Amino acid sequence: QVQLVESGGGLVQAGGSLRLSCAASGRIFSINVMGWYRQAPGKQRELVAITTSGGSTNYADSVKGRFTNSRDNAKNTVYLQMNTLKPEDTAVYYCNAVVRESPITMRTSNYWGQGTQVTVSS
Repeated sequence: QVQLVESGGGLVQAGGSLRLSCAASGRIFSINVMGWYRQAPGKQRELVAITTSGGSTNYADSVKGRFTNSRDNAKNTVYLQMNTLKPEDTAVYYCNAVVRESPITMRTSNYWGQGTQVTVSS
C-alpha cells in the first residue's frame, strides 16, 4: 500500500500564491506519474497538472502560465506552485500518483490523497 499526504492548502486573496506539497510513502518501487487534480462544488474532478518520472508535465489550459508542478523523485514528493490565483481556482485539490510497487512486475496502481481545500477570495 501507498499513502499520499498533502499539505499547503488554505485561503488566499485573488492574485495571491499558494504552494501545495504531496509526499508518497509505503511500498514504492517507482512513481510513473505524479500530480494534481481538483474538484469544485457541483463539478467533476479535473486534471490540474501531472508530471512523469522523466519530467514531462501536462497542464490544464486554465492553469498554464500560472501553476508549476515539480517532482523530487528522491523524496517521492510533488509540489504545485500556484501563482496569480483566481476565484475559479477554488476547489479541493487531490494529489494523484501512479505507482509501480515491485520490480518484479510492470503492474501499476493508482493512489489518491485525502484532498486539501484551496479557497481564493475575490
